[in-house]
This record gives sequence, structure tokens and C-alpha cells, in this order.
Amino acid sequence: MFESLTERLTGVLAKLRGRGTLNEEDVTAALREIRIALLEADVHYQVVKELVGQIRERAIGAEVFQSLTPGQQVVKIVRDALTEAMGGERTTLTLERRPSVILLVGLQGSGKTTTAAKLAATLTKEGKRPLLAACDLQRPAAIDQIEQLAADLGVPVVSRVDPSPAKVAAAAVDRAKEAGRDVVLVDSAGRLQIDEEMMAQLEEIAGAVEPDETLLVVDAMAGQEAASVASTFDERIGLTGVVLAKLDGDARGGAALSVRHVTGKPIVYVGTGEKTDRLEAFHPGRMADRVLGMGDVLTLIEEAEAQLDQEKAEALVERISKDRFTLQDFMEQIEEMQKLGPVSQILDRLPGGAKLKGQAAAGVDEFDMGRTLAILRSMTLQERHQPSIIGGSRKKRIARGSGTKVRDVNRVLSRFEEAKRALKLMGGRRGKGRLPADWLRTP
Repeated sequence: MFESLTERLTGVLAKLRGRGTLNEEDVTAALREIRIALLEADVHYQVVKELVGQIRERAIGAEVFQSLTPGQQVVKIVRDALTEAMGGERTTLTLERRPSVILLVGLQGSGKTTTAAKLAATLTKEGKRPLLAACDLQRPAAIDQIEQLAADLGVPVVSRVDPSPAKVAAAAVDRAKEAGRDVVLVDSAGRLQIDEEMMAQLEEIAGAVEPDETLLVVDAMAGQEAASVASTFDERIGLTGVVLAKLDGDARGGAALSVRHVTGKPIVYVGTGEKTDRLEAFHPGRMADRVLGMGDVLTLIEEAEAQLDQEKAEALVERISKDRFTLQDFMEQIEEMQKLGPVSQILDRLPGGAKLKGQAAAGVDEFDMGRTLAILRSMTLQERHQPSIIGGSRKKRIARGSGTKVRDVNRVLSRFEEAKRALKLMGGRRGKGRLPADWLRTP
């Protein structure tokens, strides 16, 4: 995400950082390029105007020109301005009532139904007991979709109890009270564009359940149009926050940088993938760092702590120290890595990740990782625990079972031996039981 914007901004700021001194002409030229980069990223023109004006006011001052590192001072000013434009501080949901009600609204195709399920998964991890209300009666597939997602999550759903969306929502609140559920997530219907019928329906739902939070789900790829959509919804039903969906797609950055500045409503969450665990809390400062190519290591650490099994890691360290690292461990480590998301998404959160992406594309890719897992899963448990028994006939069977070639099986076995040697050399301590960074390189 933001790949083009990040590339442009980092290029402009790199020129400033490389100079020992700066004058007003240098800053003016840089601001001109920043303005063009923001407009090309589909940031709302009013936001661009105010952002550039704010940066100019701070950058053309004594604290920059008298600084020993004026270029770095300008980078800090740009980062602070971006952070403020996106809200400044992290905004959390207010869920004090029992049950609290969260109404999700937005245009058709924005990702409301998936976001409802993602939010249910997130709240469950936080110790809440959510319940879903399927109130999108305009699109029959939406009810089937939310029922399937709810079943996968083990979360109850109220649907098909009445032809009126408002009555379905009210029934969901009653069911939540009876079942001791503390949050009701209401998935409402959308349209291809805002119309009176949709707004009237939303007002009826809001009147029936009195939501504690009304969150607008917008497609991050909508650019500055997302800001005008948010303004219209806010005027009619009153928003409390925004969820940016599909931020893992071809998002140019316009929505993230425009919504808060134009509407005054905070971005609360961002969706970064299709799976129900791909919903992140929105931190303006961290997002500004990502836009400027500085990475977001804090979020990566938080995800690792939440997703990776620490007990497994500790047990693995012990086995490595005793030279008992097996193909079963090798497979489990790859599966653990996959919990953090695609390689490209992990690189997005590392400082300088954009440059690393090119190297990753040439070495570590999702297809290669998937093929490796297919080969390992085609082995028997005995083979994974005793790799020495894998001879020619077994390799042929494993290759057939995984849809690969014998040479691919040999390659995986070779990488396993390399990883085993490297981990033994580290004693399983410095790497904390994790695989070496280059274990999956393409020969």
C-alpha cells in the first residue's frame, strides 16, 4: 500500500537529508514535489493545501536552518504533519453499555460484511462476547456470507427473523441480552451510491437500537472520494468513526490521509487482508512512518506476540539445543511465519521495506513458501521425524503427492539441512528458535 506515494516522498526527503545546509529555495522546491506526490496519491485537494501550508510554516523557520541536521528536521516536520492529518492519537471504541451496539454502514462493495466478522474476531480476542446481526436484506448473499463467517468464528448470528432490517437489529439486541453477549455488530445494507431509501433504512435501524458506535466502512482504494462519502453519511446518521477496508490492495493513500481531515471523524481500524484476523488498530503515527518508508515495527511485534505460539517456540529452542530439530519442526515454523501474513505485508512494516520487496520477489515469494509446505505435508509423520529414511522411492511419492518434481523435494531437504546447521550454530538462543532469514531463498 502507498507504494508510489512512499517512493515519491522518500525520494524528495532523501535529497534534503543529504545536504549539510538548507535555504528557503530548497524547502520550496521540496514542498512543490510533496504537493504533486500527494495529489497523485488522490489525497483531497483541501487536505493537500493545508498540509503543505502547515509544513511550509514549520520548515521555513530558525529551528530548521540553524539545526545541525536540517534535512532530518524537515523529515520530522513532514511526519508530524501527516500524523496530525490522520488524527494524531489512536482512537478506541466506547463500549460501556451492555450490550453495546456497533452499527456498520457504507456503500455496497466496501467490505462491510467482512469487516463485521473481522471486528467480531478482534473483540473476541479482547475478551468480549460479540453477536452478529445480518441486516443487509437487499443482498441475499450477504446473509449467507455472514452466517458462514460467524460459524467459522463460533459467534452467534441473528438473521431472517423479520423482513424489516430495524426489527432484525432489535431482535439481535434482545438475543444478546438473553445470551449474555456484550456487543452487537449490525451489518447494514449498502447501495452502489448514496440514496434516500438507504439513508432512511439506516435511520430506522439507528432509531431501533441506538448504537454506541456508528462506523463507516470505506474502500481504501476510493481515494479522496471516501472523504465526501464519509461527510454525507455523517450529516444524515452521525458517524463516530471510520474503518478503512482493503488497505492491502492498490491503495494510493488518498483515503487514509483525507478522511479524518475532511470529516473530523477518526479512523479506528484498517483492514489488511481477506482473512478475519486481518484487522489492525489504526495508529496515525505508525501509519505516517509507513507512508514515509520508516516501517511499522511496533505493529509487527504486536502481531507476532498475538499470533505466534510462545510455548512452541520455547519447546523448539530446547530441541535445537539438543540437536533434535526435525522436518516436523521445520514445517511448523513455516506455518507460524504464515500467521503474520504475506511476505510483502511483513516487509511493508520494516524500515526500508520497499527496497527489500525487490529482493524478496527475487528470492522469497508466497508461491515458493506454499510449494515447500505442500512437499512437507505430503510426507508421513515418520518421514518428518526421521528425514534420513527418505530415499529415492519416497521422494518420488512425495513429489507426486505435492504436485512437484523430485528436484523440488531435494531442494526442500537441502534447505532443511542448512537451517538445521544454522540453528545449531546459534544454539537456538540468538534466533529464539526462529528460522534464519534466508532459509527460503531461491537458488
